Amino acid sequence: MDPFIIFVNLSGIAICIIVLVFFKINYINRFAWLLFWVGILLGLGWEIPLSLINAPFPPSIETIILMITATIWDGGLFLLGYWFVIKICKEPHFQTLKLKELGILLLYGQLSSLIVEILAVVSGGWEYEVTPWNPVLFTFLGGNITLIPQLIWFLAPLAFYMIAVKLHEKI
Repeated sequence: MDPFIIFVNLSGIAICIIVLVFFKINYINRFAWLLFWVGILLGLGWEIPLSLINAPFPPSIETIILMITATIWDGGLFLLGYWFVIKICKEPHFQTLKLKELGILLLYGQLSSLIVEILAVVSGGWEYEVTPWNPVLFTFLGGNITLIPQLIWFLAPLAFYMIAVKLHEKI
């Protein structure tokens, strides 16, 4: 198995364990715990199609494990975005639509998506297929950095933020 895929799988498991422990010892609150799961569920919306688009059917166990651990990564990335909002913005957080909070999540989403895709390409982990609906934005060390991941991480923080604000009302 590819070392990069092993890294994604093991670190995905570690992220889940760390977030669980943080919740159990009250290092993160219930709202943050729920946002972690919101991030995972949002991640399923693109990890499944992007993982299956060129995979044989039925998918291998390795593909299924990668989809699961990649969505855990997504949950962790969203939780880190939440943390940036908490650290940068004044309280109260996620109670009403605040452009600064949303802007931080959007900027963070774009940067994290770009960094993850560049690391994947450079390490040989994966490279998204170039298609008419997923054109090349630029090349980096011979690898293609494409549009779809950037669009995903533009739309996903919007959804995450709207869900977070609605969720905060209910807690």
